[in-house]
Amino acid sequence: MSEQFIKLPTLDPVMLKLGPVSLHWYGMMYLFGFIFAYWLGTRRAKKSDGVWSVEQVDQLLFNCFAGIILGGRIGDVFFYSFDRFLADPLYLFRIWEGGMSFHGGLLGVIVAMMWTSYRQKRRFWQTSDFFAPLIPFGLGAGRLGNFINGELWGRVTDVPWAMIFPTEPSGLPRHPSQLYELFLEGVVLFIILNWFIRKPRPTGSVSALFLIGYGIFRFLVEYVREPDANVTAATDLLTRGQWLCVPMIIGGAMIMAWAYKRQDMTTQSAVEKG
Repeated sequence: MSEQFIKLPTLDPVMLKLGPVSLHWYGMMYLFGFIFAYWLGTRRAKKSDGVWSVEQVDQLLFNCFAGIILGGRIGDVFFYSFDRFLADPLYLFRIWEGGMSFHGGLLGVIVAMMWTSYRQKRRFWQTSDFFAPLIPFGLGAGRLGNFINGELWGRVTDVPWAMIFPTEPSGLPRHPSQLYELFLEGVVLFIILNWFIRKPRPTGSVSALFLIGYGIFRFLVEYVREPDANVTAATDLLTRGQWLCVPMIIGGAMIMAWAYKRQDMTTQSAVEKG
């Protein structure tokens, strides 16, 4: 029966070895996402008539990248592995044994943007609206890293494109949910946001659209994504990931309504001008 499905070869999670140093695909995906965000961010800064400087974009991206790493790790431990943390607090620092949580990384980024806005004397929503369209490429790259690692696979299915992951013990065909998220969170969300900012929009609406878009896409994919084995949901109605997406969607909708009610219309360049 399994012969009719796509059987993936065993992929080495290590991209390159340089002596004792190993470069992992997953880590490199984060690096590729950061490089792309830097390229796109500096490109927009140069078109902002001096309102955003390359140095300011450097500071913003460095702070946000630190927020992603710290928040993502802390969020993964507290959202998905809290019992293990209570039994072994040092697990928090053993990054090589665990993963990264998007929702934790989002909280880390929000703190980083608040700090950057304060340092650069900008309104938070101006910083957030500038940064939001830079994010999806990195999200898609991260999902590709998950796919290469053979982790975070989907639920068992018999759809024609079902895949058998060599790292999955049961050997059953599953949804390639990493690729679904790559397409929706990476490609589609990137297109939507960067189309949205081509016309004048109320300040805060770009950030709101990111929250709504990601929240909806992740919520939908969770239906075909295998839930984390170490997570006990409060109810079988929704997964832990879906519960975490609900406040994103509601909060995004509230911010969008607030932004359009204020009608502080801005173009992308005007957002950059503060």
